[in-house]
Amino acid sequence: MRIRKKKWAQPELDLCPYFVKEPKEYFGKWKDFFNNDKEIQLEVGCGKGSFVAQKALQNPDINYIAVDIKSDMLGVGRRNIEALFAQHNRTVDNIALVAFNVENIEQLISKDDNISTMYINFCNPWPKEKHKKRRLTHTTKLNKYRTFLNDGATIKFKTDNDELFFESLDYFKECNFDVVFKTEDLHNSTVTDNIMTEHEQMFSSEGINIKYLEAKMI
Repeated sequence: MRIRKKKWAQPELDLCPYFVKEPKEYFGKWKDFFNNDKEIQLEVGCGKGSFVAQKALQNPDINYIAVDIKSDMLGVGRRNIEALFAQHNRTVDNIALVAFNVENIEQLISKDDNISTMYINFCNPWPKEKHKKRRLTHTTKLNKYRTFLNDGATIKFKTDNDELFFESLDYFKECNFDVVFKTEDLHNSTVTDNIMTEHEQMFSSEGINIKYLEAKMI
């Protein structure tokens, strides 16, 4: 997702208690950032933050690390998170916002962090053959995720792109993930706890079916 430069984003993030300025310092010890031993889940490419905000609000006993490469995007996300939590008179205490390149995600999190669930929502489909290795579901990325995900951890993936979805099914199987659930029409499936992202709302309004899968690491 492209976003215009926002001069206010970084200064606001610098004052935000749950924006992590030196995230590599928490490699292997993210529970120290949250100051508790609760379950930790991860969203990569968190965008404007509406997904992680709703997940964190609904699940106060779970901690969430939300990663995006763009500080401008995280600035918008911070505002959205604050607004939603304020509506429910809650202080944000189970989210860590992190500006980091997912290409190097294995430098941010380790097995010791006990990540149980990972969310990949509407990542860039990179349709050209020469660019497919940049997909967040490509085998090169899945093998990186295996270095830090818990044994039996689940990756939950949503996309509007047919080619990306079907090729990702092969990626997961190739990297020894068991696809335990899949649907080509999420909104008319048996899934009852779906949280819609900004992209999801846009694509659905255009009549595009949302593809979804859950893959468990073997």
